[in-house]
Amino acid sequence: MWNEIYVEEDILQSPRVQKILERFKKEPILISSFDEIWGKSKKPYLHKRDSLNLFLARKKGQLVKTAPPAYGRSGEPHYYFIHAFNCIYECQYCYLQGYFQTPDIVLFVNHEEIMEEMEKILNSHPGENVWFHAGEFSDSLALSHLTGEVELYHSFCRDHPRAQIELRTKAANVSALENLDPLPNFIASFSLSPESVAKSIDLKTPGTGTRLKAMEKLQKRGIPFAAHFDPIIYHEGLRERYKKLLSEMGERNLLHDLHYLSLGVVRFTKDVHREVERNYPDSLIHASKFIKGFDQKLRYEKPLRNWILNSVKDEAILAGVLADKIYLCMED
Repeated sequence: MWNEIYVEEDILQSPRVQKILERFKKEPILISSFDEIWGKSKKPYLHKRDSLNLFLARKKGQLVKTAPPAYGRSGEPHYYFIHAFNCIYECQYCYLQGYFQTPDIVLFVNHEEIMEEMEKILNSHPGENVWFHAGEFSDSLALSHLTGEVELYHSFCRDHPRAQIELRTKAANVSALENLDPLPNFIASFSLSPESVAKSIDLKTPGTGTRLKAMEKLQKRGIPFAAHFDPIIYHEGLRERYKKLLSEMGERNLLHDLHYLSLGVVRFTKDVHREVERNYPDSLIHASKFIKGFDQKLRYEKPLRNWILNSVKDEAILAGVLADKIYLCMED
């Protein structure tokens, strides 16, 4: 699937890098640092459909960052760690299309250094649970069959019970999780939309039904899982479609064991919104008006946002989700 594979010279002999390269019959191009090439010239987001390069690199600089307000459940500190840049999927609302100068994928391999930083942060919050989220700049499980780091972070959670790791994903690729012992602090969370909406805007991703099957696999193994209805995009029949999605989750008995459910309405920075308009002019996303919100992001007007959040929350509670398991993501 890769047009070219670039590898930083000083990690070429790493067993982790060699294991990834063994999967592809392609000679890598050696470079000194990925950011000397990656993103140096503008490569349009939609070029990922025809030409996608892979970079294997060591993440330098800040490895773990403080999460934005309301990123996770309130009451505990939240951070995210950076294991990759960019994603193989093509969601029409993806903020990466206006964030990076290229859609090319970077996989970072220095996970031990990332976990060292996580341990320092954990020690700076004595007596508290601390959340570490994966999936901010790339799907956390879509390429896990290549990267093999899931087991490392699972071990970190086993050794550090106060660390809460969340793997945010739209993938159905849960094979890396199925062979691990369940841990209460190692959680896979799935972004979900009604099937018809997902088909329209979550391009190249597994369908909603396929993601629900992945959740069932984890449930059978006793592995904690959660769900994100985020971003919710306004459309005709929104409430009924989310009611149907929740009903399907209930029929599969997924709501009973749901660790938590987050709700968030679509939002954009100005730059990302401009890219979305350019890349997907006919998208369902443009059916409603956006205004500058409390955090300078473009959002629906507040009455519409409130209606969406309250409607979906009410349907979730009626379907059997406990109210204290529901939180609003990136909302004031």
